[in-house]
Amino acid sequence: MLNALGLDIVTEAVYRGMLAHPEDGAAELRERLDLTEDAVRAALNQLSEMALIRPASGDEQRMHVVGPHVAVEILLARQQAELAAQQQRLEESRAAAVRLLSESAGRDPGSPGDEVEHLKGLDDIRDHLAEMNRTVESELMAFAPGGPQTPDNMRSSRPLTEHLLGRGVSVRTTYLDSIRNDPATVAHAEWLTSVGVQVRTVPTLPNRMIIADRRVAVIATDSDETAQGAVVLRTPGVLATLCSLFETVWQTARPLGAGTPPSSSDDLTPQQREALRLLAQGATDETIAKRLGVSPRTARRISTGLMTHLDARSRFQAGVHAARRGLVSD
Repeated sequence: MLNALGLDIVTEAVYRGMLAHPEDGAAELRERLDLTEDAVRAALNQLSEMALIRPASGDEQRMHVVGPHVAVEILLARQQAELAAQQQRLEESRAAAVRLLSESAGRDPGSPGDEVEHLKGLDDIRDHLAEMNRTVESELMAFAPGGPQTPDNMRSSRPLTEHLLGRGVSVRTTYLDSIRNDPATVAHAEWLTSVGVQVRTVPTLPNRMIIADRRVAVIATDSDETAQGAVVLRTPGVLATLCSLFETVWQTARPLGAGTPPSSSDDLTPQQREALRLLAQGATDETIAKRLGVSPRTARRISTGLMTHLDARSRFQAGVHAARRGLVSD
């Protein structure tokens, strides 16, 4: 019955036996449940690891069993943490696939056919995007990293956006959470939502990307210097992967009108958690700044705040403490 929550049949039987007869020790459990000594010992070890039993206060030779209501909360929390870690690994794998595709395409300018096209420089990119916006029929999806938008970009995008929406094109854009701290960009994003664009934000994005009608994608060849060049991809398998990546990120993103999500038990925002993950991987403040779309000074402030929060004297120590507390993957 509890196997869906991570308890096997034997461990569940031992847990239920301890609930029914809390005075029983290992020997009594073994006899009452007709189990081997090794099976009972393994079940007790698992229950202890899952924090469902612990030494009784004042008598460490006896085990105290956690009640069902608390146990269910513990087991659900473990499952949620495992799902979140799995989701993060999936997103990181897809992001790595996007980078690999971009890098591979960038090293192979002589690719046969028209499934891969290379754009060099900002002018070529703008010309191609103009043609894409002219020919898109039903849907436009975009990752917009880089944090707050420039006044020129915001001003020039308005008539284009109105034209797309007027033709019935659905537009979804994912920005970085850091735009929420820039009044001008927030005002622009609010205008976008008022005319029909769906806008959400996430702590970090893998690269700048635009997908039209799920048939063609434009991805920056350098995620740090997106104006240097881009690759245009039309391969169906690659497009399916990129669309899946977009949908995965979109599902975890916050709508623009949503406030700051409820704090976890560690009082970390999604942006701080992402910074902590990067910090634990050894990223510099400059790298963290680029990934979060904030200034290097803000990135240093975030890093310092996280180290203080974790009572760590170094980045390495912060990563160790974060892993121990389940804030990042080991």
